[in-house]
Amino acid sequence: MHKFTKFSILSALCFLLIHSVAWGREHDQNQTQAVVIAAFGTSVAEALPGILNIKDRMQQQYPNTEIRIAFTSNMIRRTWQKRQGDPDYIRNNPTVPREIMAVQGPLATIANLQDEGFTTILVQPTHVTLGEEYLNLLSYVQGLNSIRTIKEKNRPFNQLVIGRPALGTMGDVHPYPRDIERVAGALAADVDLAAKSDSALVYMGHGNDYFPSGGAYLQFEDIMNNLYPRVKTYIGSVEGFPALEQVLRQLKRDKVRKVLLKPFMTVAGDHSKNDMAGPEADSWQSILTREGFEVTSVLQGMGEVDSFADVFVSHLTELAKEHAIVLE
Repeated sequence: MHKFTKFSILSALCFLLIHSVAWGREHDQNQTQAVVIAAFGTSVAEALPGILNIKDRMQQQYPNTEIRIAFTSNMIRRTWQKRQGDPDYIRNNPTVPREIMAVQGPLATIANLQDEGFTTILVQPTHVTLGEEYLNLLSYVQGLNSIRTIKEKNRPFNQLVIGRPALGTMGDVHPYPRDIERVAGALAADVDLAAKSDSALVYMGHGNDYFPSGGAYLQFEDIMNNLYPRVKTYIGSVEGFPALEQVLRQLKRDKVRKVLLKPFMTVAGDHSKNDMAGPEADSWQSILTREGFEVTSVLQGMGEVDSFADVFVSHLTELAKEHAIVLE
């Protein structure tokens, strides 16, 4: 065998051994509750703190609860699967946790937990809006809950429940305007940062060309402007409505000259690095600059901000309470 090949395999094995302790704890056989953090995911290693910080905040709140991360994006999971078998990538990215290198989808993560003896599983999404990704995840949970066995004792779960996205969902148990207000309250630091440079605050959300998620964005924008009147806040989306064109019209109407540009996403991943602040002519920063605005871009996922991460911790706490589940 070639020396380099031997070294590469040895490096990969050492990585797995070194990181295995940090990745998974020994399972307390008396513990039956577990949490799955279901994120869209990111292929950008530098953006991972937007997800990892949410897990850290949850683990601080519930130190004795098994908490695992799952990525809902098939494409992003395939990217990490390839990297997992690449010794060069592993060696050059030592800060990437083992659980990310081996990340699975929510179905596989739930199945593994059930196989390990966890019978009460709470799925907490980190999606921002009630959109396509969240509804797909909801359908997975509903499908698993439809399983009926001949004997009650053979049912795979005692309870399998799902929380809500950052901006809330439908129903009167948790009115979604309160969730939007909670998110707005968590982003006060963004307003302060914009105010320091006398800038307007412009958020770039993800959006969807095939799903009407724009209403939640616009309601968030309205609440931000009522809550923080000293700074004008605008929001657009990469896909669907409202687009950058709508934001541009509003900025010009309001005679704005300086803009603080931030992602309205849990992570500052590929969309933030390229679509928002990239050097290409069609990035938001480039377009706004050509239109005469002085632009400052901040590549920070909202999940990196403790107050926003705690929105999901609160959603998880409320989910557990609703279903009389005790998390420790």
